[in-house]
Amino acid sequence: MYIVFEGIVGSGKTTQAKQLGAFLAKRFREKEVRVVREPWSTPIAEDIRRLAQQESWDTEEMLPLTNVYLFASARAQTLHTIVKPILKDGGIVISDRSFLSSLAIQGYAQWLGIETVASINAMAIHDVTPDCILSLDMPIDTALSRIFDDQKDKLERMGKEFYQEVVRGYEIIARLPEFQKKWIHIDANADQETVEERVRKAVLDFFHI
Repeated sequence: MYIVFEGIVGSGKTTQAKQLGAFLAKRFREKEVRVVREPWSTPIAEDIRRLAQQESWDTEEMLPLTNVYLFASARAQTLHTIVKPILKDGGIVISDRSFLSSLAIQGYAQWLGIETVASINAMAIHDVTPDCILSLDMPIDTALSRIFDDQKDKLERMGKEFYQEVVRGYEIIARLPEFQKKWIHIDANADQETVEERVRKAVLDFFHI
């Protein structure tokens, strides 16, 4: 199983990915179960992420297109050194974000085009694509109110209008033929335990386990 969580910042992806990982690790004790954060789950990928997330330089700002290539590079490192080997051995990977985030954020919200960003990521992801996509949905104002960290990265500093565009991007991507049957909307506008139950039920039903 390769399960990915998607949604805007503050929607609870990181927490729910960890909780689902712990649940599946108990249920499938004979399998390796790994929770990753994409695109940064290796030392090399993390160094690339730091560069991609740097807010500004003295004389220039990073273009969204540059961000796409950097994230794709970090993604390739994570997918091919961690995710792919685990899946090949019959393990389970739960990922906090995937290339779908790039499609929604840089592709749609930052106007680069979903197809363009998909093309850039094609070599990075190769044949490592999600089996199941869990979209954590909640009101934008609620999600943004959950970001308490003063050290927000540059995407977390974006406002409501930006994330309205990201949500529209996700809505378009969810309807694409290759993702329609994999995309599960989870109402995340609830307490953590309730969302956990919704996530678990969705996964158990999807995989018939």
